Amino acid sequence: MTPGQRAETRIAELGISDPQDIDIEAIAFDAGIQVEYENLIGCEATLVGFGSSAIATIKPSGGRGRERFSIAHELGHWDMHRGKSFQCRVDDPSNNLASDVKLEREADDFASHILIPSTLLTPIIKSFKLPSLKQIEEVADLFQTSTLATTIRLAKIDTLPVVMACYTGTKRRWHIAAPHTPKRWWLKEKLDEDSFAYDLLSRGTPCPAPRKQSADAWFDNDDAEEFEVLEQCYSPAQGQVLVILYLTDTEMFERGFDPSVGRRRY
Repeated sequence: MTPGQRAETRIAELGISDPQDIDIEAIAFDAGIQVEYENLIGCEATLVGFGSSAIATIKPSGGRGRERFSIAHELGHWDMHRGKSFQCRVDDPSNNLASDVKLEREADDFASHILIPSTLLTPIIKSFKLPSLKQIEEVADLFQTSTLATTIRLAKIDTLPVVMACYTGTKRRWHIAAPHTPKRWWLKEKLDEDSFAYDLLSRGTPCPAPRKQSADAWFDNDDAEEFEVLEQCYSPAQGQVLVILYLTDTEMFERGFDPSVGRRRY
């Protein structure tokens, strides 16, 4: 099973059917983990285990969502990587999206699924259709998760025609897309000056709700100028911008392979 499948199986085994019932400390305790809080230096969480028991030490945070993600991250390590000890920087899930540390990415995937299970998230997102930032924040409050972690889950549940990316300065740090989104659309490495994300990063101009944008502001494909996308963005940290693109034009899903862009081999 994938890390996400393992987490969702655990939620089903516990009979959880409401986001308010996701008590991550209790779930960890049931798995043999004692959660403690301590002012750690150099990391946000540690996990030390022996036999069937472990201690997860979590650095107190100003955001409950971050603490819950840290606990769930260590629970993922305990479930999948037992026998190892970890010192983790898990306060910002985008750090691991931008890295190639397999075990950390697996623990993040487990954490996001156990905190925001697809079975509970999908019907909520479908009721919103194309969620605005305000609606995403409402979902984050419901699941007691950070806005960033909740935003990342939007793409991975694969119910929305969405592409998501994080830029530091004007350079792309990482990006993800819903699995059903065509890979032929090649996201730009640098922010286009015509994008709303560029305006947010350079001038502080907000774009909290989806707004129409020419697709050639975001994709390198020669035919991108024929289409429009919906763009919204926000700043998860100083000097960073996270953009959410909704591909609402069905013809973008019908275009064939584009040999003029990208490095993938089909």
